[in-house]
Amino acid sequence: MISINNLQDMETFGHCLTRYLSAGDIILLNGDLGAGKTTLSQFIGKALGVKRNINSPTFNIIKSYNGKNLKFHHMDCYRLEESEEDLGFDEYFEDNAVTVIEWSQFISSYLPSNNLTVNIQTTNNDDRTITIEASGTHYARIKEAVERDLSSN
Repeated sequence: MISINNLQDMETFGHCLTRYLSAGDIILLNGDLGAGKTTLSQFIGKALGVKRNINSPTFNIIKSYNGKNLKFHHMDCYRLEESEEDLGFDEYFEDNAVTVIEWSQFISSYLPSNNLTVNIQTTNNDDRTITIEASGTHYARIKEAVERDLSSN
């Protein structure tokens, strides 16, 4: 479990995670409304070198950005809760990009089986706890590296 006590802690977590990401990685962000999923997405995009303003793609569902060395796809699937619509997710998942998905439970049937899940739980106004779940060897290595790096701080 990783403790987040302020915005700077969230940014530190996002930058640490991004150090270990590579093309094709899928990151699922879980948490209630206001938990910090979009904020974490912004920090990941910033760490990837995205210069444009990253905001919630709630109405577009998917926004793509060019980072320094990698593309960044940011998905917010909140509006797909009652939908069975496939918006061509495979094209994004198979792209040489880092893909971050908020509200991924609403498109679970389209998700690749291997991914990294970041669960953000609100403990009070500013504090969060983060737990990481890895599916697949590649993501298990990322999880171990991030947890090791953040526990040594």
